[in-house]
Amino acid sequence: MENIFRKIILLGRPASGKSEIINFLKNISDIEREEKYHIGKLVEIDDFPMLWTWFEEDDILSRKFKKPRLHTTKDGYFKYKYLWHLLIERISLEYYKYVRDHKEELDEITFLIEFSRGTEHGGYKEAFKHLSKELLHNAALLYVDVTFEESLRKNRKRFNPEKPDSILEHGLPDKKLEKLYKKVDFHDLKKSKTHININGVKVPYIIFNNMPSKTDDFEILAPELKIVLDKLWEIYKNG
Repeated sequence: MENIFRKIILLGRPASGKSEIINFLKNISDIEREEKYHIGKLVEIDDFPMLWTWFEEDDILSRKFKKPRLHTTKDGYFKYKYLWHLLIERISLEYYKYVRDHKEELDEITFLIEFSRGTEHGGYKEAFKHLSKELLHNAALLYVDVTFEESLRKNRKRFNPEKPDSILEHGLPDKKLEKLYKKVDFHDLKKSKTHININGVKVPYIIFNNMPSKTDDFEILAPELKIVLDKLWEIYKNG
C-alpha cells in the first residue's frame, strides 16, 4: 500500500500516552485506521515486555534458586547501563526477524516501535545509535510530549499492582520515575523542524502535545491524533 506509514517509532516519557495511542489504533477497523491515520495492520515492537522478563527471571533466580541476579538489582534498577542499549538492539533484531519471516505481508503492515529513554541512562541520543538502518529506512517518528509532572501523575493513576507486567497498567515508583525519566533529551536532538538525522538516515518527525491529556478518552484522541498524523504524513511522503 502506498498510503500507509511503514514504521512509526513512538517515543515519550512513561505514561505519556504512547500505550493509549496504540490501544486506540488496535480498537478501530483496518479500513478506518488506514483511511484516517495512514496506518496499516499493526505489528508492535515494544521493549517493555523484554525488560519485564529480565525482572521476572531475576526474581526467580534469587527467590527460587538463591542465585545471583543477572540483569537487575534488588531495588529494581539495571545492574549495567549498557542493558538499556541492549534493549534497542533487541528491537532492531525483532524487526529484522519479522521482516525475514513475513515478506509477503509487509505491504499491508505498519510497525509501531515503542520505547522511552531518560538522560540518566543515555537518553535518546545514545538509544538512537542502536537502531539499525534497516529499521530506520522509511520510518517516521512520533514523540508524545508531556511534562515530568504529568508523567508522574498518569504513572500513579494507571499503576495496577496486580498487573505489573501489563502494557496499560504497569507503573514505576515515584523515586524511580524521577531518577530515570525526569530529564529527557529529545528536544535537544531536533536540528530541523521536520527531520532528525539518526545514523545517517533522515527520519521525519512530529510532536504530539499531550498537555492537557488527549489520550484518556477515545472521543478526544481520535480527531487530535488524525491532525498530528496528517501533518506527519505530509512530511513523510515528501521525503
